[in-house]
Amino acid sequence: MPAAPAAVRPRFAGTESRQLYRLDLKEGPTGLGDPDAPNIAVVVDVETTGLDRKRDVIIELAMRQFRYDDAARVTNIGQSFTWLQDPGRPLTEEIMKLTGLDDDMLRGRSIDKEMAARILRRADLIVAHNASFDRPRVEDEIPDAAGGAWGCSCVEIPWRHFGFDGRSLGYLLSQAGYYNGAHRAAADVDSTIALLAHEVGPGRTAMAEMVARSSQESWMCRAVGTAYERKDDLKARGYRWDAEDRIWCREVADRDEEQAWLMMNVYSPWARPTSAAPEWRKLTARERWA
Repeated sequence: MPAAPAAVRPRFAGTESRQLYRLDLKEGPTGLGDPDAPNIAVVVDVETTGLDRKRDVIIELAMRQFRYDDAARVTNIGQSFTWLQDPGRPLTEEIMKLTGLDDDMLRGRSIDKEMAARILRRADLIVAHNASFDRPRVEDEIPDAAGGAWGCSCVEIPWRHFGFDGRSLGYLLSQAGYYNGAHRAAADVDSTIALLAHEVGPGRTAMAEMVARSSQESWMCRAVGTAYERKDDLKARGYRWDAEDRIWCREVADRDEEQAWLMMNVYSPWARPTSAAPEWRKLTARERWA
């Protein structure tokens, strides 16, 4: 939607206002800490033809490297890389409106997978704002980059705890004092870096929160063999339905506590399970979000 002229006040505007700055993420040292800090992160974003992992494909891939010090301050921002890719079929009207891409822009284009893999393999941590969506698609497209450590800036930073409302990228960015005009992969990458660099407490960045949380081990619980009647209990507990495997899953930090709850509420004989216990898989940043 076009911006209103500066002189026109919104109909229901109050007496107070807030200024937002257009995000301009420049390449080079940020002026914080050592620009040659040893830790390297790469932020990634993709645009796709749809949400189906098996059927839909990447049409835009963007990534940008930055260095961060041991306090997780962003000290040096690298070059922005963007590739377009021809999906081999026309885009839908919905996808064209969402991404700003069209068939002419994509025709004959392809991702430099060798270069993209080199960038990703150099990273100590790969970050996406929706890592559960981006990671599987990036690793499907670029298998040579699979197996890296990933973090999710949407989930692994407790935004509400720090006074933010919501978790959508654009809304978080505006609460940090910026706006970004385009919904394109490269713009979303820059928005994510700006949020990671934002101080959520005195001397502590959002990046520090994500690094701390992504480095912790956790457990993926797969509640196999649960009765249909237990679905509301599982949902209220925080489990999500995996439609592909047709199973309720939840990532937890404390396996013993979760096992005790499940054995009492889901795997007790009165609950009529068809399995004796859930399945467990240990997760680190190298397995999480895959």
